[in-house]
Amino acid sequence: MSSETVVNTETVETEAGTARITWHRAEKPRLVLAVSHGAGGGVEARDLRALAAALPGRGVSVALVEQPWRVAGKKVAPAPKTLDVGWRGIWPAVVAPGPPVISGGRSAGARVACRTATELGAHAVLALSFPLHPPGRPEKSRADELLGSGVPTLVVQGGNDPFGRPDEFPAGGYDLVEVPYGDHGFAVPKRAGVTQEETLEVVTAGVVGWVASLG
Repeated sequence: MSSETVVNTETVETEAGTARITWHRAEKPRLVLAVSHGAGGGVEARDLRALAAALPGRGVSVALVEQPWRVAGKKVAPAPKTLDVGWRGIWPAVVAPGPPVISGGRSAGARVACRTATELGAHAVLALSFPLHPPGRPEKSRADELLGSGVPTLVVQGGNDPFGRPDEFPAGGYDLVEVPYGDHGFAVPKRAGVTQEETLEVVTAGVVGWVASLG
């Protein structure tokens, strides 16, 4: 953690229950990235932690958001509509500091960010490991959620993600960073010839460059 980063935690009451936000605050933030986890994990995910470490030193405060189901200790995420309710509920807390807010998430959290971006007035969307379709079911596409975000959007996708490889994504008005050999959690096999640290650097560098382009 850099000397420019202040970390604190707050709880937020939503209509879906109590959510928790762990703030990694930049000294003089020009943007906030509010980012949540997927349906099978929490904010300890390697990419979320890497972004929380990398962005505050570049003027972006990071708010790691734990959805109410996760705070309550449940192991299974609720329906998408309930996830949206939780995300709407935390939004006043992430806009309160003042800077424009990038709405972000990994996997199911990325879908939430896309679905609610226009409604909530998000500055942009960061979609980590967007689940384009269930594994082995490409006909069950969720591309409409991604294409309908309505704001500048970056997808960061593993090259071997079973929920949608980069070459499966449709053309559209979004940017895409491929993480070579990465799976849905950006883990890479030993035979790939790249380390996990190098892989996370691809993620953070892609996000840092995109954030800089937002102005």
